[in-house]
Amino acid sequence: MPPKPIYEELEERVHRLEKDLHDSRQIIKTILDAAPVRVFWKDTDLRYLGCNTLFAKDAGFDDPKDMIGKDDYQMAWKNQAEQYRADDQEVIQSGKPKLLIEEPQTGPNGSVKTILTSKAPLFNEEGELKGMLGAYTDITELKEREAEYAQLFALSIDMVCIADINTTAFLKVNPAFTDTLGFSEEELLNKSFLDFLHPDDFEKTRQVVETSLKLGKNVINFENRYRCKDGTYRWLSWVSHPIPEVGKTYAIARDITDYKDFEMKQASVQQELLKRNRFIEMILDYLPIGLGVNFIDTGEVTYLNRKFEEIYGWGKEEFPNIQGFFEKVFPDPVEREALQLRIMEDMASGDPKRMAWEDLKITTKAGAERIVFAKNIPIFDQNLMISTVQDVTEKRKLEAQVQQAQKMESIGRLAGGVAHDFNNMLSIISGFAEMALEDLDENAPIAANLQEIQKAAKRSADLTRQLLAFARRQTIAPKALNLNETIESMLKMLSRLIGEDIDLAWRPKDRLWKVMIDPSQVDQILANLCVNAKDAIERDGKITIETNNMFFGEEYCRDHEGFKSGEYVMIAVSDNGCGIKKENMDKLFEPFFTTKKIGQGTGLGLATVYGIVKQNNGFLNIYSEPGEGTCFKLYFPRYIKESMQHRERAEREPIAGGTETVLVVEDEEAFLRVSQMMLERLGYQVLAASGPKEAIQLAESFSGRIHLLMTDVVMPEMSGRDLAERLTESYPGMKCLFMSGYTANVIAHHGVLDEGINFINKPFSKHEVAIKVREALDQKTCAE
Repeated sequence: MPPKPIYEELEERVHRLEKDLHDSRQIIKTILDAAPVRVFWKDTDLRYLGCNTLFAKDAGFDDPKDMIGKDDYQMAWKNQAEQYRADDQEVIQSGKPKLLIEEPQTGPNGSVKTILTSKAPLFNEEGELKGMLGAYTDITELKEREAEYAQLFALSIDMVCIADINTTAFLKVNPAFTDTLGFSEEELLNKSFLDFLHPDDFEKTRQVVETSLKLGKNVINFENRYRCKDGTYRWLSWVSHPIPEVGKTYAIARDITDYKDFEMKQASVQQELLKRNRFIEMILDYLPIGLGVNFIDTGEVTYLNRKFEEIYGWGKEEFPNIQGFFEKVFPDPVEREALQLRIMEDMASGDPKRMAWEDLKITTKAGAERIVFAKNIPIFDQNLMISTVQDVTEKRKLEAQVQQAQKMESIGRLAGGVAHDFNNMLSIISGFAEMALEDLDENAPIAANLQEIQKAAKRSADLTRQLLAFARRQTIAPKALNLNETIESMLKMLSRLIGEDIDLAWRPKDRLWKVMIDPSQVDQILANLCVNAKDAIERDGKITIETNNMFFGEEYCRDHEGFKSGEYVMIAVSDNGCGIKKENMDKLFEPFFTTKKIGQGTGLGLATVYGIVKQNNGFLNIYSEPGEGTCFKLYFPRYIKESMQHRERAEREPIAGGTETVLVVEDEEAFLRVSQMMLERLGYQVLAASGPKEAIQLAESFSGRIHLLMTDVVMPEMSGRDLAERLTESYPGMKCLFMSGYTANVIAHHGVLDEGINFINKPFSKHEVAIKVREALDQKTCAE
């Protein structure tokens, strides 16, 4: 039998145990105070047993010890005490956690913020209930940010909606949503989005929605059919993002009726709730941040919480020490050495601000690059380093997307405003120049000057059209086309454009599928790409244009960034020129970016191509090698609806005028005069009005028949469409011709003309207006 310990030995053991206990408490307190959440725990009488410093500050106390023994009626939030205690009682009585409660909280200064709280019962090792544990985060800023996104929500050209996670009811829809389906906002709100599904798509959609909402996972490129108010169905492609913390799901849909392909991404397996019931592990595993602990001197990793392993992909056993961590997470040795040196200098400074590192780029076990915010908290007397990490990748992506969306919308609005006013001025310049030329002898000295004015006006109009094409706001009239036929009709023009020194090769695909696109946009695409290819070729060279039918499956698209699954028609334009430098690849489609010398390019050519492809629901890819050449591949969705017929108008000889009466409405006086002059020279009787009100008065006082209303689309008093609707009520047989430099979705949706609309783009010539007026007057109506 060993000898009994003497009193001094027992006393020494007690001192060691007390020190270990004190050290453990100090570690726990440091960890709790390092966490960016408020943590507290109560006994079964709902009195506070402890909390971290952040929680005490919110309650109006400087020291967490001052909280012990107090209840919620003694806190800064006494107005919410009843509400808080009711939740506490429910947790204690049920023995089950209550998670993600959104509720208000009054602070010491009287201000009220919004918090997101989770509470769980506390049991000892014998399973006895000892109280409850809670933690919350401040989501006030998140709630305020929702208002900032409301403007983008309303301006989006895609269909956007917000729905309740539990009821699947629409909470909010944007104008594009109601425009596409035909329902009013009142007819959609508080209705389940499942009620509008095609019967054949209901079950698969219900399953995907259920999986998404339960797991809180995004749904990307899921396709189904939605019922419109007129009873027809539209194919939509969805991207959704549920946020369980606020009980809502956010979704964006794009109308893809012209092509369809079924694709579904299954959400990853739901994470299991941690089964550990030890006090510290419960707190740490409830934290929404990654947390790790290691010894300072040896670098040995002693603890990693679940979030830490989730962010990096490696477990604790794969991180034996800090050096191993750095080698895995930062594989580039040069980058790793520089980062370690920086961290050592920051740690040596003793400045807490220097021990936090924003936007660190890491590499996960799967090889993916992520962006994190990391912070170190040294406890030198314990030889411990506590490290926290947050994955901010999606946040940074969202910020970049919002910035890009804002930039593109701003450019679009600017383009529209400029086009409307600028095209009015160009119409006046080119119109009066044309009229003056008609009145002059062709050998008159001033004729050449007027012709130069006309050429400058045309170049300016082309520049405006390019800007509108980039912003996806140019007015188009899509037709079902065989691109082989369209391109073949352009080959002679393209050959003249690139010159005789460059060989133009044409390689069409037999039995090419049809696409839905405005023929003029095909002209714009090929002209811009061929000019760029020509400029990239120094001397003799070759430009190749080819077409093909393409199908991309889901698996292929997952492995090839930028590709979208489905059936497409490809146009490829390649050259053997100088190629594109790697540093310029990301800037190619930015408006006004050009590598050409001053005066040799506007920087709108590729921006125009990009806008046209996106406006037609396509995508594009670039392949380039410096010194070898470049290939642009454009993919447009296959057009299937052969039943829709579009009337093609061939090039015709100049059309004679007529004797009918035309009511011209234009708020720009000079343009009104030149339009009146053109029409009168074509033989028409013209009634000229400088605005909608004057037009209505002229129509009411005119005793004869008005055959055609020719009106500007955007005017101060009312739109051209509203004016047309009002006048046609009194003059049912009157035809309408709209004119504008930018339609602003009054007669076109996202730049696509409504069916049956007669439209002429500003600026226009006498010949063009002669054709359009005659077409409008000769158009048959149902009554005829």
